[in-house]
Amino acid sequence: MGNQSFGDNGGYVYVNLQLAVYVNDVLTYLLAYCCFFGLIQFVKLFRFNHRISLFTETLRIAGKELVQFFIMFSIVFMAFLILFYLLFVAKLSTCATLLSTAQMLFEVTLMKFDATELIAAGAFLGPFCFTLFIFIVVFVCLSMFLSIINDSFRHAKETKIADQEILSYMKEKFLRWTGLKKASQTEIYANRDRRMRSLFFDPIERFPEKIDRLLVAIDKIYTDQKKECNRLKSAGV
Repeated sequence: MGNQSFGDNGGYVYVNLQLAVYVNDVLTYLLAYCCFFGLIQFVKLFRFNHRISLFTETLRIAGKELVQFFIMFSIVFMAFLILFYLLFVAKLSTCATLLSTAQMLFEVTLMKFDATELIAAGAFLGPFCFTLFIFIVVFVCLSMFLSIINDSFRHAKETKIADQEILSYMKEKFLRWTGLKKASQTEIYANRDRRMRSLFFDPIERFPEKIDRLLVAIDKIYTDQKKECNRLKSAGV
């Protein structure tokens, strides 16, 4: 419709492309997130590596706690964002907008911000707010984050990862099948001993099974006798 109006008026009509730009931006954002999460899935291809498997296992264990932490951290960060924006919007160029204020706070979190501008903006409020942000966000929140990661990493190291055992078994079988690696005498004797042990059994372990079979046989004999008696009664014998 826009192209038709543009052609009918010889190019002198205003065509509103705001909706098209908005839809293009939304599709671009969705494509970016799809590419991001798609590439993250490639980490699973390297899950047989010990360090990468520890990384993924740590994230899996810490997933719920990390979500709760990021919700809490977002609330705290938004509170400081509004505080710095309202206090220094007219005094600092880095606090002119909410976006620039958030960028400044991220720089403070990374300890890459010069605090002399805050001191010049307010003799008391500048150092006080800066110290409060450093204490709560950098010391408390980041310490909680590191504690969650360390605790989850410790649990991940204690967890026995079966995938690595599967990979080792497949690798061992492939090398044996191709003849690149031959079994040693110790492994041959161990396999033979394992097969011999599997042929023997402890009578005590089989005792409950034998009792179950006996009860089933007795029940079958009783049922057959009862059916035979009923048949004879119905025949008048």
